[in-house]
Amino acid sequence: MFETVLQALFEGFSKSLEIFVLTLLGALPLGLIISFGSMSRFVPLKIFTRGLVWVVRGTPLMLQLIIFFYGPGLLLGTNIWGIGSQGRFVAVIVAFILNYACYFSEIYRGGIEGIPRGQYEAGQVLGMNKGQIFFRIVLPQVIKRIVPPMSNEIITLVKDTSLARIIGVYEIIYFGEKFIKSNGIIWPLFFTGIFYLLFSGVLTLLFGYIEKKLSYYKV
Repeated sequence: MFETVLQALFEGFSKSLEIFVLTLLGALPLGLIISFGSMSRFVPLKIFTRGLVWVVRGTPLMLQLIIFFYGPGLLLGTNIWGIGSQGRFVAVIVAFILNYACYFSEIYRGGIEGIPRGQYEAGQVLGMNKGQIFFRIVLPQVIKRIVPPMSNEIITLVKDTSLARIIGVYEIIYFGEKFIKSNGIIWPLFFTGIFYLLFSGVLTLLFGYIEKKLSYYKV
């Protein structure tokens, strides 16, 4: 029984890990793009992006998952995600990426806007263009500033992967709960907590190491 439980939990954890990794790969760059839109001097774009961020941050991720999965079929009359478990998984990834990109965008925006204007002027004096100023002067300092709040959001993402089960993507908690219904035992569910604690602990150590490595940026 113990081996069966562990095998099932590892299967569920692999799906949770897949959601976690794919969400970060999509949300980190998309969040930066959205932050540029939020700071744009083009007013319609600024209004649109800030409105999008407001809606996404102001509504539960659970609701967004349901709308993303069922909405296109009900409104357009066609399932854009595909059929079966693969289609459900695609919908989960898209919803997670958009949700976390909006949260990350505000962290990026706060970090970028917190850089003193003098940093930009110093780059101009050195003959740099806007791209060089951003990537060589501004971005390293922004990364230093945003690591603590970004680490909090990423650790939250670890736990939010459990919401995927709302639309039938079976992650680790689903497999832990399944043993309650099929075998009448609850201890596998507690084991899922150990998986989350270990994963979050590894990330905490990783971000602590990153902060230490970036400590030479005194901002």
